[in-house]
Amino acid sequence: MAKKDTASVNRRTEIISAAIDVFAECGYYRTTTAQVAQRAGISQPYVFKFFATKEALMLAALEVSWERIAEAFNRVVDTAAPDQLERELIETYEEILAAHRQETLLQMQAQTMQEEPIRAAMQTGLREVRRIVLEAFAASKLANPEERTMLFLARGMLCNISMALGVPELMDK
Repeated sequence: MAKKDTASVNRRTEIISAAIDVFAECGYYRTTTAQVAQRAGISQPYVFKFFATKEALMLAALEVSWERIAEAFNRVVDTAAPDQLERELIETYEEILAAHRQETLLQMQAQTMQEEPIRAAMQTGLREVRRIVLEAFAASKLANPEERTMLFLARGMLCNISMALGVPELMDK
């Protein structure tokens, strides 16, 4: 039984990964579950075994993308020296952008969507990242932790735009 459960988890992960790529490339509204199934190398009905709707698949994809950032930031918070915290968070986010570009593009698209469950997922993800950063800055006794958190998040958004548009000079220091 455990082997079957592992296979299901792996297949679900593969479907989400395919969905992230297709949503990022085609946009949520133009993407079909048939395209996701094709990318995952499975039949369309098999997608529905795991996800009742395309929206449920999008929500799972967003959850994966936000969890990646939160887990990475929490690792930094647990290990970084206070004077290196902000620098290490920036470097970690740059690594995520480079390694998981499609997830960032997915989040950028989702920011403009009006469907309430998707908006709620985006709000939850961004609030969690904000909480992690704010608490870490405050615990590290950095001056003006609220303002630094806001600037950190704003720079992150600028990084996203820079990456998406291929305008690296936006991030020149």
